[in-house]
Amino acid sequence: MPARQDLRDIAIVAHVDHGKTTLVDAMLWQAGSFRENEEVAERVLDSMDLEREKGITILAKNTAVRFGDVKVNIVDTPGHSDFGGEVERALTMVDGVLLLVDASEGPLPQTRFVLRKALEARLPVILVVNKVDRPDARIEEVVDEVYELFLDLDADESQIEFPIVYCNARAGRAGLSADALADDLRPLFEVLLAAIPAPVYEEGHPLQALVTNLDASPYVGRLAICRVREGTIRRGQEVAWCRSDGRIERAKVTELYVSEALDRVEAAEAGPGELVAVAGIPEVTIGETLADRDDPRPLPVIGVDEPSLAMTIGINTSPLAGQDGARLTASMVEARLAQELVGNVSLRVLPTARPDAWEVQGRGELQLAVLVELMRREGFELTVGKPEVVTREIDGTLHEPVEHLSIDAPEEYIGVITQLLALRKGRLQQMVNHGTGWVRMEYLVVARGLIGFRTEFLTETRGTGILHHVFEGYEPWHGELRTRPTGSLVADRRGAATAFALLNLQERGQLFVAPGAEVYEGMIVGENARAEDLDVNPTKEKKLTNMRSSTADELVRLIPPRLLSLEQALEFIGDDECVEVTPKNVRLRKVELSAQKRQTASSRKARGLAGIS
Repeated sequence: MPARQDLRDIAIVAHVDHGKTTLVDAMLWQAGSFRENEEVAERVLDSMDLEREKGITILAKNTAVRFGDVKVNIVDTPGHSDFGGEVERALTMVDGVLLLVDASEGPLPQTRFVLRKALEARLPVILVVNKVDRPDARIEEVVDEVYELFLDLDADESQIEFPIVYCNARAGRAGLSADALADDLRPLFEVLLAAIPAPVYEEGHPLQALVTNLDASPYVGRLAICRVREGTIRRGQEVAWCRSDGRIERAKVTELYVSEALDRVEAAEAGPGELVAVAGIPEVTIGETLADRDDPRPLPVIGVDEPSLAMTIGINTSPLAGQDGARLTASMVEARLAQELVGNVSLRVLPTARPDAWEVQGRGELQLAVLVELMRREGFELTVGKPEVVTREIDGTLHEPVEHLSIDAPEEYIGVITQLLALRKGRLQQMVNHGTGWVRMEYLVVARGLIGFRTEFLTETRGTGILHHVFEGYEPWHGELRTRPTGSLVADRRGAATAFALLNLQERGQLFVAPGAEVYEGMIVGENARAEDLDVNPTKEKKLTNMRSSTADELVRLIPPRLLSLEQALEFIGDDECVEVTPKNVRLRKVELSAQKRQTASSRKARGLAGIS
């Protein structure tokens, strides 16, 4: 079959923070994509505010560089397993992958996830060992670990014979030997052109272009990001739009764009292998095919892994609703969730018993938290429930998702980590001591046990531990878990919190509110040191008398409150609690605000009457 030697399509895949976006920066600079005096931000492809704040890639993005006469289309993919749906889509657009691995950390759970997807798609792999300049680099051991990973994933002989390039992405240097890096990335480009096959096509085949991503332009509306599989697509062309439900409709390509560096430039036509953006089809969605009008041949729809975590998102029902945000109604929330489904193939939205709340299923806590964070920045006020695992029934038995957990921590914390994970029914798979004072532990843990684990883990390891986890599979239900040993301090009335009341309450546990904060009945104002919940009055004022006191002018010393981020709040809450999210505040509260009703429900439950109305 003929091939387009002037084109290469690659995806850069790796674990989070191993340097993918930094490497793309260096490739763009060295390909002459920017002027000498042009001001360009670091990690230029991380264009969302949230990506820059968190330092991670959330959405897959494509760019293009030129090396000699060859155009290289590059897809930068997220490194976090929660955004695995983006990786699966990206791999349908390319003919090969650059697998980036940190020279010190080696392959981690997400490395396994993205490599497994690449091997299933039969894509050739180039191993790029990045950060070889690190003082703790262990290059030979990392390469051996990657070979072991390929064997674990049942790679065949042709896949295991992969080329290796050593790289310092931040300095823009690469080489075929770790101790002999060139001054630029030329060795990487040369290996890339030799190892990644050019796109092949069939002469005379009718048009087939698979929609793999969506974008929007303020001028031309929705853009369908496609890879042209066969044939040629032209601006102004009438095409057959093969929809996901099996219908075939007529559509017109009003505008056609291809990538050049960071810009989309207008093109008259694009041939097989090219990554294009098509305007003119306002309702097109991911997985659909643009085909020849007279001979439509739909391509298979993209398949992605099923969600493993769910949480309820509904309108804000607290007494303070409507004070911060502008988007408050159920219809607005429903429309926004429907809009998110269009561009995110790994999410599901299901109705609940209440008309103003929906169950949203995704890959993990971070993916769902990012969605809520984006919505609050858009002016929504929401009530978000505790994340729960998505179970399924296999052969008549209830099964739950299990995660592969990888931990790097100083060796003095081995005991406390083992104790934490034993409570969560974790099974130790492997433990390696690198001889540097750090140890790597690999566990299989039920996904339920990892909800809220990160905060506790960082506390116990004094912030030094690093953990990553990725979905492993389903196992029979492991029984009940008790992962949070503490209760909540719950306000019993509405008002402003006072320093006098909080001074007395801080002996009970850690507080979440500062003096002057508005509280209401059912709002959680702190964490109780004991296991049960405690109703408290944070609005109590000091009684004033006309008697002088020798201690009247003493300074009240309050411990600063613990201000929880959205992710920390979702990790902290219990089964009967939820999070109130507004553009300016994140508050914890009980699902049932009334203390009297909560007391009645708990006493009925204790007597076995919970199911009786």
